[in-house]
Amino acid sequence: MLIVRFADDVIVGVEHRDDAVRFWAERRERFQQFHRERHPEKTRLLEFGRFAVERRQRRGQGRPETFDCRGLTHMCSQTRRGKFTVRRKTLAKRLRQKLQEVNAALRERRHGPIPQQGAWLRRVLLGHYRSSAVPRNGSLRSMFRETILRSWCQTLRRRSQRHRMTWQRRYTLAARWLPPPPILHPYPAPRLRVTTQGRSPVR
Repeated sequence: MLIVRFADDVIVGVEHRDDAVRFWAERRERFQQFHRERHPEKTRLLEFGRFAVERRQRRGQGRPETFDCRGLTHMCSQTRRGKFTVRRKTLAKRLRQKLQEVNAALRERRHGPIPQQGAWLRRVLLGHYRSSAVPRNGSLRSMFRETILRSWCQTLRRRSQRHRMTWQRRYTLAARWLPPPPILHPYPAPRLRVTTQGRSPVR
């Protein structure tokens, strides 16, 4: 059994479906003892894991279901070498909502100093990276950064009819205020591989 818990969110993984059904029933009875119940929309039983794709294809079903947790959509995927891996990407609904909020805030800050706008956008990007900077999610992080840069340049162009927002200035603003997307939450193997200056493992 694999249990992943963060605050009030819990993900439980078991190998056999019978074990999952039994855990599902026992957990419901346990909640009833404390006069609590599961959320009907946020709690569900799904087939997921290394053999989910093969088993569902054998039964003539579609791809395995996905689930959302902590602002990320989790799905079954494969590496370039064909090995199973769990891919995580930013939740589409939350990404659209955040971009709409940034656009609305940019319109309110349209006539503010450019350094002040850039410092604020930098904080927005860094806050977004802290939750979405996971492996194999770089395309959505880059898209988020490029969309913010495009919205910022359009806002600056509307400040005057004689704007000077050239491509060179656009790249300068991006390099100065909008940091590129890093990977802050790597896989466990790179995260736990601690080395000294001579690349020797720490004992």
